[in-house]
Formats: sequence, C-alpha cells, structure tokens
Amino acid sequence: MSKRKDFLNKEGLVFPGKTYAEELLIPVFNDQRDYLFEAMFDIHRAHIIMLKEQQIISGEDAITMLEGTNKVAKTDASQLTFQPQYEDLFFMMEAKISEEIGPELAGKIHLGRSRNDMGVAMYRLVLREHFLKLFNSCYDLSEILLEKAEEHMETYITGYTHTQPAQPTTLGHYFLAIYDVLQRDIKRFWSAYETVNQSPLGAAAMTTTGFPISRVRTCELLGFDRLVENSYDSIAGADYLLETASALMTCMVNTGRWIQDFLLQVTREYGTYTVADPYVQVSSIMPQKRNPVSIEHSRSLASSAFSEAQAVMNMIHNTPFGDIVDTEDDLQPHLYRSFNQANRVMKLMYAVIATLQVNKDRTRDMAQKSCITITELADTLARDYGVGFRQAHEIASSISKKTTEEQKELSDWDIEEVNAMIQKYVEVKVTEKVWNNIISPVYFVKIRSVSGGPSPNEVKRMIEHRKDRLKDATEKFSNIVRKMDGKRKRLREYFF
Repeated sequence: MSKRKDFLNKEGLVFPGKTYAEELLIPVFNDQRDYLFEAMFDIHRAHIIMLKEQQIISGEDAITMLEGTNKVAKTDASQLTFQPQYEDLFFMMEAKISEEIGPELAGKIHLGRSRNDMGVAMYRLVLREHFLKLFNSCYDLSEILLEKAEEHMETYITGYTHTQPAQPTTLGHYFLAIYDVLQRDIKRFWSAYETVNQSPLGAAAMTTTGFPISRVRTCELLGFDRLVENSYDSIAGADYLLETASALMTCMVNTGRWIQDFLLQVTREYGTYTVADPYVQVSSIMPQKRNPVSIEHSRSLASSAFSEAQAVMNMIHNTPFGDIVDTEDDLQPHLYRSFNQANRVMKLMYAVIATLQVNKDRTRDMAQKSCITITELADTLARDYGVGFRQAHEIASSISKKTTEEQKELSDWDIEEVNAMIQKYVEVKVTEKVWNNIISPVYFVKIRSVSGGPSPNEVKRMIEHRKDRLKDATEKFSNIVRKMDGKRKRLREYFF
C-alpha cells in the first residue's frame, strides 16, 4: 500500500480528518471548554430574554428555552471532551439544549444572531474578567508601594544613571517613581478595558438581521458599557485585542525593569534588600545561599506575559478586515495566558515588597561613596559664591577625579585640602560646615525640594496626593466589580 493510501485510510474520508481533529479541533475545543463555557451560556440567556421582550418568541417558549439552557449550563465543563460529530463546543451545547427542549426551540435560540457576533462577544466577556482580576492585583501593588514609600521617605539610597552611581535620593522617592509608572500602566489598562467592554451582539454575521432584535437590551443584560455600533466593525474590528496586548506588553516591560533592580539589590555584594524567608529558596548543595526565586520567577513571568501578548499582535498583523472568529480560537488563549502571567507577577512582587527588609545603614553608607554628592559642590559654588556654572562644574569634576585617583571618598578630604583644590580655579573658600553639607546625602536630598524632588517633605506631599487619588480609583473599581457581579447574578437568576 502506498504511503498516500495508508495516510488516507488513517485519516478517514469524512469530516473531520484525523489530523484536522487532533491538531485543530481538539485543542480549540479544550480552549473553548476551559475559557468560554460560562460566557457562552450568559449570551444564550441574554439573547432569549431579549427575543421574548421583543415578542420574537412567545413567553411560553422563552420560559422553556431559558429553563433548558440553565439546566445544560450546570454541566461540569471539565468533564467534556471533543466528539467528532460536533465541530466545536458551541454545536455540542446546542445539541444538549436540543435534547432538553427539542430541536425547534433550540433552533429559535439562534434567531437573529450568528456565531460571528456571538464569538466576539464571548471573547470580550472573558477578557473583561481578566481585566478585573488584573486591576485588583495592580491596585494591591499600588497600595503597598505607597505604604513603603511613606516608610522610607528618609531611607537614603544611591540613584543610578547609565548603571553608574549618580546622585543620592531616597527609597521613598524611588518607590514613588515605580508607583507613578504603574498608575500609567493602569490607565492604559482602563483604556483597553473600555474598548473591550463593548457589545458586538446583533451584528449577526456582518449586516445585522431582519428580525426586530434589540442590540441595546443584550448589551445592557451582559453589562457591556455600549455597543460597537457599526455591525461590520463589530465582527471585523480587532483593535480591542491590539490595545489589550499593547497595554500588557507596556506594563510588563515597565515592571520587568524595576524587578531587575531588585535582583541587583538583593545580591550579597549590594546587601541592601533582604527578601523574607517565605519567598527565598536555598541551594541543594550550597546552604549559605538565599536564592531570591520569587523575584527571578517574576522577571521570567513578565517576559512570558510580554511574549504571549506580542504573539497576538503578530497573529492579527495582515489579517483581512473581516470576521476572524476562527483565527481568534487560536489567538485568544495567548491573551488569557498573558493576563495570567501578568497577574502572577503583580501578586508575587506584592508579597516581596510587603515583607521586604531594607538595610538602611548599608544604603546610607553607599550613598556617601563614589563622589555622588559632588553635583552639590558645583551648585553651591554657582548659587552661593557667584562662580559661573561651567567653571563650577569644572572644579567639581577635578575634585571628583582626584578623589577617585587617590582611592578616597569626599569625606576623606579635610577643609584645607578642599579649599586648596578650589583655589586653583577661583578665589573662593568654603567653610567646614558648607563642605559637610556638600558631602552629606541627607543635605543633598533635603534641599532638592522643588516639585517632584526627593526631599522628604516633597515626597510626603506627593504620597498624600496619591493616596487620595488611589482611594478614589479603588472605590470606582469596587463599584464596577459590584455592578458586574450584580448584572451576572440577575442574568443567571432571571425568570419570566
């Protein structure tokens, strides 16, 4: 027997072929079962209610259809497996509903709609739930960042630029910077959420339907904010996916950057952060090690979340402007996985930060090294002694260079040596008090009190302002969650 004939014998001569079923239909069915089951039945319920209210079906039929749908919805989805007589989960459930209420009434559930608008609606409902879970984790992380920023307003640290010690700041100032970036990430998530939470239902295949349905009513029943008005756009538009993927990618890049900082700070050489015992593991053969696995996994999960979202971008690129529901069967799980990984990152880093121990003596000691307060010498000479800034900068540069060459710190110079170096350029003498201020990270930070600076007073002001805004944001979020929970409960308990 030829290889081709042997292949055909194994494949079968009717739909679905063995390869098609194993490589496409079964994986898609499993994804639909795991992710879309509840959303599918919520859409069935909303559609039946609307059909009855629009007098497209009778009240008696509506009661039977809704009761049968609710009964089948109690199926243990985890036990469902692909069966070749059904193309996918939708047709399997339609058959089960038909067994309950008869094929005629089961067919009426499909009046005025298509798998196209239904499919997009399911995807949007599932994405909405993923957003709400991620918002919850993001706001938790936001709260702990503010709490830690307040705790460390006077914890002096080294700020880095180009990976080199640059200037003193505080850990509170640093945590507040992370917080502000996260708030912009949350803002991007809300923008994507608003794009996602729009109803395509009623678009049917593409051009709506001749039945007098109410698109507004199904929109309302399912908790969507508004309609995707143009019916072609309802089934062809994919920017709700792109905007979601983009927001996830941006957040994971932003988050990955400061996670990388954490991994540096927990090294024995830096010794500035200590990760709490529940979030470290020891080596199997090197018992002295405290491996920061919680942070390491967070870093890799952030990269994974980014990659899954990027896959969505790539899969949509150059896709024709029309119905891509079948393509989305393969595409959507990438987004769900991206959300799951991002959520894990937020939860893990919340745990790490909430329990983080900071060696304040060590951070302050490091903030007095590497000449990182030398900027203040140039500023002092220009501000208090009338020296031109470029010349003041040249003086500061020469002193820092000499300090480094002689393997000293600024604090190692006595005031006579300092003034001798300054007077090579200008006839200026600074007092010992002025010099002590110049080399003090505390003074350096304190006088940088302009808007957004690291001064403890300015950081405190920023924290208080952000606390108020975060409280408003979390209350708004809680109201949305309550609203969604209420909508879902009413829909699932609806009776005529």
